[in-house]
Amino acid sequence: MKHAKWQQIALERIYRLFELAQQELEKHPQRSKRYVNIALEISKKARARIPDELKTSYCKSCHAYLADGKNADVKKIGRITFVKCRGCGFERKTGRKRGGSEKNGHN
Repeated sequence: MKHAKWQQIALERIYRLFELAQQELEKHPQRSKRYVNIALEISKKARARIPDELKTSYCKSCHAYLADGKNADVKKIGRITFVKCRGCGFERKTGRKRGGSEKNGHN
């Protein structure tokens, strides 16, 4: 099977595991954490990137599924979003300060 097909299947499974993690967060937080771990393992094995909309929904440090107000604090300052895990205290920043071409030295 071609690599692109494997990645497509992996992405479908990753999305489904994140849905399950969201559903199980309230009653079974450890199970929710396990679903995120499985999704990350699938991502590594299939060499498929975790989609941007899912990147802020889990803690990069303890791999817990994050939900605003339940186990995470979300602040938005301008274009930058800060997501802080209440479990381990890890804070993730997403967004951009300026336009996208700062690396090349262009404005």
